Amino acid sequence: MDFGLVLQTDPPASRVVSLMKRAERNGFRYGWTFDSAVLWQEPFVIYSQILANTQKLKVGPMVTNPGTRTWEVTASTFATLNDMFGNRTVCGIGRGDSAMRVAGRKPNTLARISEAMKVIRALGRGEEADLGGTRIRFPWIKEGAELPVWMAAYGPKALKMTGEEADGFILQLADLYLTEYMVKAVKDAAAAAGRDPSEVTICVAAPAYVTEDDSPEALAHARDQCRWFGGMVGNHVADLVARYGEHSSRVPGELTDYIKARQGYDYAHHGRSGNPDTAFVPDEIVDRFCVIGPVEKHVEKLTALRALGVDQFAVYDMHDAQEATIEAYGHHVIPAVNS
Repeated sequence: MDFGLVLQTDPPASRVVSLMKRAERNGFRYGWTFDSAVLWQEPFVIYSQILANTQKLKVGPMVTNPGTRTWEVTASTFATLNDMFGNRTVCGIGRGDSAMRVAGRKPNTLARISEAMKVIRALGRGEEADLGGTRIRFPWIKEGAELPVWMAAYGPKALKMTGEEADGFILQLADLYLTEYMVKAVKDAAAAAGRDPSEVTICVAAPAYVTEDDSPEALAHARDQCRWFGGMVGNHVADLVARYGEHSSRVPGELTDYIKARQGYDYAHHGRSGNPDTAFVPDEIVDRFCVIGPVEKHVEKLTALRALGVDQFAVYDMHDAQEATIEAYGHHVIPAVNS
C-alpha cells in the first residue's frame, strides 16, 4: 500500500515543504494539498518547491476543479512540473466544493468534469485536444510525458463516471462498509466500460491521529481533532441528499443519517480542527470515517482497507500532532502494513 500526506497550503509555505520532506523521509510516496484559491495559498507554486526539495515524492491537488482555471492552463502547469522534475504529478479533480462556493459559484457538473479530464490528460501527455472547437497541442512536451487524472466521487453517477474515465478514484473517508460499496461501484463501472478494473488506482483519504493508548481521554482528544472531517464530508452528502432524496436507494443510509442535524457551514473553518460547524458530527462517524487510536488500530484498519482493493491511504494531517503522526506512520504503521 502506498501512503500520501494531505495538507492545506496555509502560510508559511516553507512549513508545507518541510512537512512534505519529513513525509518522504518516513516512507510516504505522495504529497497532496487542498486547492481553493481564496482560502489558501496557490498550491502549484508550492509544488515546485516540494518537488525541488524531495527526490521521488509525487504531488498533486486533492482536489482541483475545472472551473477556477482554464483547462489548458491547468494542463500546462502540470506538464511544466513534470518536465522539470520527471512525471511526478497527479491531477486529482472534483466538482470544486470550497473553491467554487467561496467564490460565489456553484460546483461543476459531472459533464464538465468529464470534458476537462479528457482535455487535461491529453494535453499533459503531449497529445492534441479539442478546446471548444479549437484543436491545440503543447509543442514543447517531450516524449514519455504522463499525467494521470484521479477523480473524487461519492454519488452513483460520479462513481460510475470515475470507473469509466478516470485513472484513479479518490474516496475521502475511511469507513470500511462505504469503501467496499464505492470501490465495487467504480470497478464494476470500469469493467462494464471494457476497462481492466485493476488499472483504476484506489486512494482513500482521511484524517489519522495516533494516540499513546486507547484510554477514553486520548480517544476523545483525537476525535475532537478530527471531527472537522465529518463536516467536510457532510457538504458532499448534503448535495447527494438534495439530488436523490434522504431515503434514496442510490445513496447508502450510512452516508446520510448523520447530517440530519447539520445546520449550516462556514468555509472560513473548512478542513480545520476545532471547526464550530461540526458539532453535529457524532463520535461514531469520526471513528468510522477517520483512523484514530494506538498504532495497532491503524494497522488493523489499513490492512482491512487494503483487502478491499485500496492502493493508497492518504493521511489528512490537519490537527495538533502533524509531525508526530508522520513519524508514527514512518516508524510503525507503514512498516507494519507493508511487512
